Amino acid sequence: MKAEIIAVGTELLLGQIVNTNAQYLSQELAALGIDVYFQTVVGDNRKRFAQAVETAAARADLLIFTGGLGPTQDDLTKEALAEVLGRPLYVDPEAMANVERFFKDRGVPMTENNRRQALAIDGGTPLPNETGLAVGDAVAAGGKFYIVLPGPPKEMKPMFERQAKPWILKHALSEEMPIYSKMLKFAGIGESALETKLLDLIKEQSDPTVAPYAKEGEVTIRVSTKAASEREAMEKLGAMEREIASRLPEHLYANVDVPIEQKILELMAQRGLTLSAAESCTGGLLMEMITAIPGSSAVFMGGIVCYSNAMKEKLLNVPHELLEGDGAPGAVSAETARVLAEQVRLTADTDFGLSITGVAGPGASERKPAGLVYIAISRRGGDTAVYELNLKGNRDAVRMRSAKTILYRLWRALMES
Repeated sequence: MKAEIIAVGTELLLGQIVNTNAQYLSQELAALGIDVYFQTVVGDNRKRFAQAVETAAARADLLIFTGGLGPTQDDLTKEALAEVLGRPLYVDPEAMANVERFFKDRGVPMTENNRRQALAIDGGTPLPNETGLAVGDAVAAGGKFYIVLPGPPKEMKPMFERQAKPWILKHALSEEMPIYSKMLKFAGIGESALETKLLDLIKEQSDPTVAPYAKEGEVTIRVSTKAASEREAMEKLGAMEREIASRLPEHLYANVDVPIEQKILELMAQRGLTLSAAESCTGGLLMEMITAIPGSSAVFMGGIVCYSNAMKEKLLNVPHELLEGDGAPGAVSAETARVLAEQVRLTADTDFGLSITGVAGPGASERKPAGLVYIAISRRGGDTAVYELNLKGNRDAVRMRSAKTILYRLWRALMES
């Protein structure tokens, strides 16, 4: 089955909003075994909308629309689609009750145009909106399938997961075997290097399929198969996972879709270990990543953002002569990274202490180039490991890669102990 994603909204064409919905939907549809060959963005114009639908229907079986379900006149998706399909609209009672309840609970008068958010296409299936007001829709017509979703990701994602996906499985994919997938997560290796290790599997794939996805600091491999039963699927997926793991044992940290910081916290919690951190050039990014994980307080005791030399001296007792003066290694050095990691561990009385100090850019600092970063891991009763990184990319990339690299090194330390 082929699908096309049609995002509706002039604000997308003007670059005022980034179309993250298409990325999410493409990944979700791939997991269902549905190919997305085209993604379209169309403005708030009925004629151009109708042309986009006509074009998409000629080359896809499933059309998924996002956006244009609000209360104003430029929110035209359902009205325009109903016109293309030659079907009337009606007010869905449950959706209307949800809209009325929203305004009543807030003590705010409801304007008449808000009724538009409860409109549904005749002969379709209304898709309840659990996090917003605009009802979605699912319609089968002329051998094609149409899914209408709201634009805001906080509304679109739960509606797709809880309402649209089950409808697609029941109505559009009822004759096909279900798709089963595993997400293999890697750290400490780039997408190109990982692909080289798995190139024969990717080139020769038939069943299971192997597809890489990369984002800053980590790489994901989605392994998918069609099978009549979950047991059969797990046998095929398990065999492929073992083959991949045998080639990249030092980089594969999970076979579920979780960030490496979550895996680290799980390992440390199981072993009763604690963690602290000192950050300079990353400015708290590492700690934000760690504390974003629910339950992190059982492991992470706290940390210090010591951006200036004065704060490094005052809060973590880094010797002045290490930071400044003729012949001093400076703040961006292996020596400073070591002291920061050891001192934050002692201050917080934790089993592990992490530190990051470097030049995030865009310019040089201490006559040292942007991208030069030192990270250190101090362990209670053990040696302190220090690593020099020479990172490429802009300021945000250097900061993220520094944080992800120290997490990878910590994971390796945990796995090797």
